[in-house]
Amino acid sequence: MKKLGFGMMRLPLRDSKDQTAIDYEQVCQMVDTFLEQGFTYVDTAYMYHDYASEGMVKRALVERHPRDSFLLATKLPTMMLKTKEDQARIFKEQLEKCGVEYFDYYLLHCLNQENYANSEKLGSFDFVLQKKKEGKIKKVGFSFHDTAELLDEILTKHPEMEFVQIQLNYLDWESSSVQSRLCYEVCVKHNKPVIVMEPVKGGTLAKVPAEAEKLMKEYHPDASVASWAVRFAASQKNVFMVLSGMSDLQQLRDNTSYMRDFEPLNEEEQKIIEAVKEQIHSFITVPCTGCKYCVEGCPKKIPIPQYFSLYNAHRQLRENDTTKEDYRKLENCGRANECIACRQCEEHCPQHLTIVDYLKEVSSVFDES
Repeated sequence: MKKLGFGMMRLPLRDSKDQTAIDYEQVCQMVDTFLEQGFTYVDTAYMYHDYASEGMVKRALVERHPRDSFLLATKLPTMMLKTKEDQARIFKEQLEKCGVEYFDYYLLHCLNQENYANSEKLGSFDFVLQKKKEGKIKKVGFSFHDTAELLDEILTKHPEMEFVQIQLNYLDWESSSVQSRLCYEVCVKHNKPVIVMEPVKGGTLAKVPAEAEKLMKEYHPDASVASWAVRFAASQKNVFMVLSGMSDLQQLRDNTSYMRDFEPLNEEEQKIIEAVKEQIHSFITVPCTGCKYCVEGCPKKIPIPQYFSLYNAHRQLRENDTTKEDYRKLENCGRANECIACRQCEEHCPQHLTIVDYLKEVSSVFDES
């Protein structure tokens, strides 16, 4: 199996303001190109694209290609479960939305301290194992967003889990909050294969500071900046799949070009990565990946990831800074200064960001100028 997976989380849109307005024709092109290049792993989830991603998988992939030509993964939204009955209802809905009779990989989605406790309370581990016995799931695992200590606890109690999906990229490798390396090492300790999410950190590692990009281009003139990040993740020995949330055909073609015949990073490339990390850390202000988990349920409808992106751009730009104008143009949404500090967004943030505090910084730039 080739190591690149197609993440259906950041698909191309016909309307940038509507996450359900997915560009069907372009997604079909992307799916076809992906499979033609010999790649097979496709990843979606219940709430991706405001609950439209799984339906797009059915239309663009399942209805147009033989079932044995791809591997399909989706996830049980542990953060949304209220009763045991929710699990069976959602699973049935997912099979119907995706148009399949089984899932090749099925994950308990976004386990952290709170969601893990909820999963234990509702018997979610037993639920997915039962579905595996029924032939509805081929392999069971979970995606994880918390400390290495909690991950060790989960894998010790649940050795039946067959794989783990973690956030892993060179910027978060030594992060005290994300703990990429520590979580990876726990997976190795428990002999669990690893799927990588956010290898490019929500696009952050696809556009790096000029000096950092120069280091990369001097060594590999034709290689994209993003390729360094994806290859870093894929170079870890226990990693068997790296997911990329590809948002257009150009990105997909770039990713498949260097992952088709994948070569791990060599020693010199690793040294360049270390130098690039130092450059990036000096520029990034808010390490947001744009996953949008924080947005749903915001009482003030604040588009948090968009504001953080504008704020980071503002901090980096010197000339031609249009970020304040772009901020004012955003309509039908709450402003940063309208945050009521309920902090429910922080409970859902995989990066463990102090979102409320960052919004105050955003407001100081964009609302008071």
